[in-house]
Amino acid sequence: MGRSKNKLYRLCLKTTTASASWMKGNNFTHMEKYNSLNHCKYLIQYHIIFCPKFRFKVLYDKIENRLKELILNIANIYDFKIIEMEVMPDHVHLFISCKPTISPTDIVRILKSITARRLFEEFPKLRKLYSKCGVLWSKGYFVCSIGKASPETLKRYIQEQKSKL
Repeated sequence: MGRSKNKLYRLCLKTTTASASWMKGNNFTHMEKYNSLNHCKYLIQYHIIFCPKFRFKVLYDKIENRLKELILNIANIYDFKIIEMEVMPDHVHLFISCKPTISPTDIVRILKSITARRLFEEFPKLRKLYSKCGVLWSKGYFVCSIGKASPETLKRYIQEQKSKL
């Protein structure tokens, strides 16, 4: 039993090494930046977009700056990385890298709940605007795993959002 497992392991190792060399030759160099946990290597990246309730244009000036600070702090605490971020007046774009133990649903839930609570505490006018419904963020969100698009393409897309206004 031990020898067959060892053979299978060596076969998997050869296949992984061969596919990695194939990727290098085909301009997949961004795939080399794998992260590690005790028993796995991974590269998990998401493009996430979410909006304020009723898509009101409330994310500007001090609120925009504070939201960016909060998102960076939350990412640091919950151990995921913000690769790129842009806050538009009516939605937020995030390019995130995370561990395989964190689902995109959890990331969005954590970000929305903490930022809403803190922004309502710090900006009473914002809380008053949303006083009838009691929530800052809409229920929905967009999430896309980064597969065919290169990270550079997505970074450029997010950075160019403000120039499209």
